[in-house]
Amino acid sequence: MYDCSRNFNEFYHTKVILPEKSQNELRKKRKTNIKRLKSGLSEYNSENNTGFRISEERIQGSMAMHTVVQNDENDYDIDVGIVFESDNLDEIGPHAIKNILENALKRKMGQFAVEPLVKTSCVRMEYSNGYHVDFAIFKRSKIYLENEYTYEHAGAKWSTRHIKALEEWFNTETSKTNDNLRKIVRLSKMFCKSRKTWKNMPSGLIQTVLCDEAITNDYSRTDELFYYTMKKIVDRLNVNLEVNAPVDNERKLVIRDIDYTRVQNWKNRLENELTKLDVLFNPDCTFAEAVDAWGLFFNHSYWKELNMHETRKSLREDTQEVFNNTEEHIEDKYLVNEHYDVSINCKISGNGIRPMPIEKYLDSYFAKFIPHNFSVTCKIDHADCPPFDKVLWKVLNVGKESVKRNDIRGQILDRGEKITENTIFRGQHYIECYLIKNDICIAIGHVDIPIG
Repeated sequence: MYDCSRNFNEFYHTKVILPEKSQNELRKKRKTNIKRLKSGLSEYNSENNTGFRISEERIQGSMAMHTVVQNDENDYDIDVGIVFESDNLDEIGPHAIKNILENALKRKMGQFAVEPLVKTSCVRMEYSNGYHVDFAIFKRSKIYLENEYTYEHAGAKWSTRHIKALEEWFNTETSKTNDNLRKIVRLSKMFCKSRKTWKNMPSGLIQTVLCDEAITNDYSRTDELFYYTMKKIVDRLNVNLEVNAPVDNERKLVIRDIDYTRVQNWKNRLENELTKLDVLFNPDCTFAEAVDAWGLFFNHSYWKELNMHETRKSLREDTQEVFNNTEEHIEDKYLVNEHYDVSINCKISGNGIRPMPIEKYLDSYFAKFIPHNFSVTCKIDHADCPPFDKVLWKVLNVGKESVKRNDIRGQILDRGEKITENTIFRGQHYIECYLIKNDICIAIGHVDIPIG
C-alpha cells in the first residue's frame, strides 16, 4: 500500500481532531446549559412546592471519550448525564421527570428558536447554528454499606445502566491499541460526515463498537490501519448488521428499521468509496495518485490543496513559511476520560495595572486584546474532580506572527500548579491545563490569551 502516512497524520491532526478552542466552546455550552437547567429547576420547585435536586452532572458520549471531530455543519452533540437520588424522585416515571426538566429549560431559553424536545432517551436543546445538548436523566441508589451507587436511565422505562461503564470500556480498549482506536473512530466519523447528501448514517457509538471489533495491532501506519479496519467492517456487515453495546448486558444498538438503514448505508458507502483506494496498491502508484485517492475517499479540500502545494514546490513557486510544528496533543500522551470540569484562574498585570482577572480587564477597558509586555499568571481555580496526581500545561502561540518567528510552542509540560508567562507578540494565543490521575487525563481547562 502506498505510504501516505506523513500526510495522513497531518490530515488527522489538522482537519479531523477538533481544535482545542472549539472543544472549549463545547465545554462552555455544556456548563451554560447545566446552569440554565439548575436555575429553571429551582424556579419550578418554588412554584410547585417541590424539591428536585440534581446530585451529579456527568460528561458523556464523544466529549467524554474525546472523539469529537471537525464538522463544517457545526452539528455537535453535547451529551450530559443528569442524576437524581432515587428517593428524591419517589415514584415519578421517566416520562414525567423528562417533562419536568423540559419545563425547567423552557423557563430559561431566552431567544432560542427551537424549544426543548422530550425524546425517548433524553431531553434535547438545539442551537440555531447546529449544536445540540442532550440531557440524559438517571436516578441512583446507594449500595448498602458501600460508597457506590446503582443507576437507572430514564428511557421508555427505567432501566439499569452503569453510568461509567461505556467510558471505562473505551479507555480499556483504547489502551490495548496504544490509543489507535480513538484515531480510527475519529477518522470513521469524519468519513460518515464527509458528504452533505449522506443522510442516515450510524451513531458514533455504533461506529466505535465496530471499529473496536475490527481493529488489530498488525499495522504501525495510521493510513494502513484505517484502511484495513474499514475493510473488516465492510466484511463483517456483509454477514450481519446486528450491533450490541459492550456494556449494559449487551443491549441491542440496532433495533428499529431506521437503525438497520443507517448501518446498511454505512456499509454500502464504505464499500463503494474503498474501491477508490485501489490505486494505492499499484506498484507504480505516484504521490499525486495517492493524494487524489484519499481526497476522493474523504471528500476533503486538504488533499486537493496538498497536491497543489506539491506542484508549486516543483515549480519553485512555494512561498509558505517554514516553521517547526512543536505542538503536542494530550491524547498522544495520555488516555483521556474527560468526566470532570476544571477552570483556570488567569490574572494579568503590567503598565501600572495591578493583577486582575483577564475577563475583568477586557471588560473594564473595553479591550479586545492584552497589550505587549504584560504578565499572565494562571493557576487552577476550581475542579469538581477527585484529588489528582499532577497538572500539566500547554501554552500555544497562534497566528502568522508565531509562524514567522518559528515560535508556536504547544508542548505539554509539568510546570506545577501555577505558571507565569509574558505577552510578547500579537495573536489569538491560549493556555490549557490537564489534570492527570492514574495516568488518565480526567479534566481539561482552557483560557484564551488574545494579544494585540
